[in-house]
Amino acid sequence: MKQIIVIGGGAAGLMAAVIAGREGARVILLEKMNMVGKKMGITGKGRCNITNNADMVEFIKNTPGNGKFLYSAYEHFSNEDLLELLHSWGLKTKVERGGRVFPESDSALDVRDTFMKVLKKYHVQVRLNEPVREITVQDGRVIGVRTDKERYACDAAILCTGGASYPLTGSTGDGYILAEQIGHTVTDIRPSLVPIVTDETWVKDIMGLSLRNVEVSVISKNKIQAKQFGEMMFTHFGITGPTILSLSHTVGKLLRKKDPQISIEINLKPALTPDVLDKRVQKDFDLYSKKQLTNGMKDLLPQNLIPVVIRLAELDPAKPVNQITRDERQRLCHVLQHMTLTVKGLRPVEEAIVTAGGLSLKEFNPKTMESKLIQGLYGAGEVLDIDAFTGGYNLQAAFSTGYVAAMHAVHGDEE
Repeated sequence: MKQIIVIGGGAAGLMAAVIAGREGARVILLEKMNMVGKKMGITGKGRCNITNNADMVEFIKNTPGNGKFLYSAYEHFSNEDLLELLHSWGLKTKVERGGRVFPESDSALDVRDTFMKVLKKYHVQVRLNEPVREITVQDGRVIGVRTDKERYACDAAILCTGGASYPLTGSTGDGYILAEQIGHTVTDIRPSLVPIVTDETWVKDIMGLSLRNVEVSVISKNKIQAKQFGEMMFTHFGITGPTILSLSHTVGKLLRKKDPQISIEINLKPALTPDVLDKRVQKDFDLYSKKQLTNGMKDLLPQNLIPVVIRLAELDPAKPVNQITRDERQRLCHVLQHMTLTVKGLRPVEEAIVTAGGLSLKEFNPKTMESKLIQGLYGAGEVLDIDAFTGGYNLQAAFSTGYVAAMHAVHGDEE
């Protein structure tokens, strides 16, 4: 019976431990926190966005950070395979807007409890509050790990320590240090799925304002580098929300270039062509012709956004609507579809939902998740240099790589 040690009890680690146990190995799961699945417990606003019901080609498209590495893992263990497994364990799920899959109960705790139940079923030993300090290697293969409490011998170790985001959940980059100690390369670590900091101070005036059905674009060197449609929110430092988090991956890449000059452009009325928008504004102006401009726009925008848009269009808020010139109206329409913010940077990696960068994929076999440098060492989840957009894509990557690593750790080349 093989002895397998799983380092880290997040999504990838839980899956790896369960599958290795199911396949007949003796498994020890080492977790430095006082419970497993802490970060999984806060995903999807505490509801746990388990996966997405998109096809696997969409999964690769929605994984800008080395998605192609996952082809083989997804072939072995897809979103359908994951849901079939979870359902067989008694967890009920539901699909929501954008194909996002959640537990039917809307509670991430139910996902964690399901894994805990199955860990017990397969006699996995879960050791909490036990951080790993060293992976022991002899003659090019893993022979054990050392924690603060003791040394453990093993036939294989699966590294599932997560990235460097949300450190309070235990993701503090420990896996990078453990892997570097034994010769692995760690790529540049940076935040992904993180709010964007802007230069403009007027964002403070509307902090907390959420916008829906807007189109947000990242502009650099007068070109659109990426765009997203959906929801966003203004904060005291800049902008956040689903569209912004997804675009932060592109912004992060651009920020690493010399003098990138990045701006964010918000189209508040993406469903309308410029001509149709102009007609719509004229219609409102006809309706409120005797009112001041501020009051003449109340059907067009949220109340607290109106003064900002008027200021950006360089118009007088007190001017009567019937005195607004054609040129002024067109300036207003332009701002409505090209509201621009200057990017100052990203919020720190500690605030990111996901870490971009990680263990270099050149040093891992995509078919097995085994290290090419050290026999019996496997990597899975966010510790690897993989990151995806929001929508369940990151958790699926963690579950799939954890599954593949466990299967190969137990069965080796038979698998």
